[in-house]
Formats: sequence, structure tokens, C-alpha cells
Amino acid sequence: MKLARDLVTGAIALVLFTLLLGLAYPLAVTGISQVAFGDKADGSQIRVDGKVVGSRLIGVARTIDTGRKDADGEPITRPDPAYFQPRPSATGYSTSATYFANRGPNSSAARYFYRDGLAAYLALEGPFNPGLTNAEVPVDAVTASASGVDPHISEANAAIQARRVAATRRISLARVRRLIADNTDGRFLGVIGEPGVNIPELNLALDKEAPAS
Repeated sequence: MKLARDLVTGAIALVLFTLLLGLAYPLAVTGISQVAFGDKADGSQIRVDGKVVGSRLIGVARTIDTGRKDADGEPITRPDPAYFQPRPSATGYSTSATYFANRGPNSSAARYFYRDGLAAYLALEGPFNPGLTNAEVPVDAVTASASGVDPHISEANAAIQARRVAATRRISLARVRRLIADNTDGRFLGVIGEPGVNIPELNLALDKEAPAS
């Protein structure tokens, strides 16, 4: 009798908590978030002419296909000079999974990764920033974010890239700097973290004001 009673009690508890925590609670949280934070709950989508073109929360690298393929048969791309570029990503900016490369300070792989990233950054930005040195490259320009899809870069990084974007689009540096300021998010609650430039929104604002040729 005790075993049967325990089985019945367990079955009731299973059904009850499944309905409570597996159905009622998710529905309640979803309903509240849709009413109070509808845009954020839907992924902070960016729409152009009624179509979803991205998210304010997901960085995207703007690239040009070189027409060549790597050893695995994947297309080889290069950064599009007309756009601001996000920080490096361990995921290739994939939205299907977010993670970071677990490279420690004593890792030889980390040494080569940062060396190559620094060289690539200087090769892209150096021609538009004469005299740019290794020491002047912002940390976020060569280090990946924890998620791999961080939409923000530092103001220092954006300031360096601004010269390239202005020259490529043939617009004044002042216009580009104004757009950077318009798409910079401040510190959380005014004191936590550092200001960050939202790359998806900034690139869309650039295309709207001065379309790339």
C-alpha cells in the first residue's frame, strides 16, 4: 500500500509541477515580456522597409568574397572597407551557437591568434591612419568577445575605423563621427561598463546617409 501511495503521490507531483513550471510559468513570463518589453523580447530586431535585416544584439562582419576557397572548400573573404567591422569572433558570428575560444595567457595558440589579428587590423586600418602602431590598437580590435556575436566595439576602435570608412565612401570624417556618436550606447545605469558603438545600427545608418558604391 505504501508503494502504491508513493507512486500516486509522485505522479501527481510530476503532473502538477510540469503544468506549473513547464507551462504556466513560461507562458506568464512570455506574456509579461511581450507586454512590457515587446521589442527586446522579440530579439531587438532591426527592420528596413518592413523587413528584418538584423538585430541590435548581434554583430555581423561585412565582407567581400575573394572568389577563392580554403583547404576545407569554404569561401575566403576579406573585410569590406566601406563598413565598420566588429571585433573578432570564435563563432564566425554564427547565431546558432555562442561561445568563446578558451585561450589562456600562456597559450601558444593565443599568441599566434593575437599576432595575426593585430597584423590584419594594421593592414586594414594602417593606410588610412598613418603612423598607427601596435600599442595604439584597442584591445577589442584583436580579442574575441565571450559570446562571439557582440554587436559593440569601443569608441577608440570606431575612431580608427572611421577614417577608412570616410575615405572609402568619400564622405567627410565629421559626418562619420556624427553617426558614430548617434549609435553609441552609454554605460549601463550611467556607471557600469564602458560606452560601446553598436555596429549593426551604425552600418545601417551609414547606408542610409551615404550608400556605399
